[in-house]
Order: sequence, then structure tokens, then C-alpha cells
Amino acid sequence: MEEVYDYLKKCGTYFLATAEGDQPRVRPFGTINIFEDKLYIQTGKIKDVSKQMLTNPKVEISAFDGKTWIRIEGSVVEDNRIEAKQSMLDAYPSLQKMYSASDDNTQVLYLKDATATISSFVDEPKKIKF
Repeated sequence: MEEVYDYLKKCGTYFLATAEGDQPRVRPFGTINIFEDKLYIQTGKIKDVSKQMLTNPKVEISAFDGKTWIRIEGSVVEDNRIEAKQSMLDAYPSLQKMYSASDDNTQVLYLKDATATISSFVDEPKKIKF
């Protein structure tokens, strides 16, 4: 999982895919954090992406570092604990202008039953389960 975290941090921006009915939805994300040995993402509960993940928790994440790419499939689980939210906000201080660990909008979710695949055009794919 640390390797997946490091990869996404290095990329800076990754793309999160959700579903809205039968329509895929993809958008850029930038928050990634490890808290209590789980990989977390963050969004706002007022956003469509939040509603999509609560309706269907299956997601995919993709990023490209210029040479290799990663695809992560799994499910997200919402964590409403203030400690989990604060950990994310501490990792991304700029978010504290828009979010608070105690507000009704901040949402953090961790990946569960996830498989990451790091691929390139020259090497065999590397799979990481967490």
C-alpha cells in the first residue's frame, strides 16, 4: 500500500472514476493519505462524486507518472471520525480554508479490497493488493 501511496503522491493528480446509473464519471483528484494503515481520499459531501460513491462504492483510480501508469480498483468506505478527517486536513493544510474536521461537508473514504496494477509498455504488470 505504501508503494501505491508514494506513486499517487509523486503524480500529484490522479483520476477517480465512479458510476452514476449507467454513466461513468471521471474527475481529477489530488488528496491521498494513509491513516491507520488504510489509504484514504477526500471530497465534500455536497459534491456529486460523494453521492455517487455512497450509492455505488466501487471506484477506479488511474494515474500516469510519465513512464508507467497505475490503475486501482476497489470499494470505498466512508469514515466519519473526526480523527480520520483531521489526519487528511493535516496532510493537506490548504484544504483547511474550505473544510473542517467537524463540519458537515468534509468526507474521507478509505479503499477496501483494492488491487493496484502498475504497468508500462516494457515490463510485466505489478499487482499490489491491499
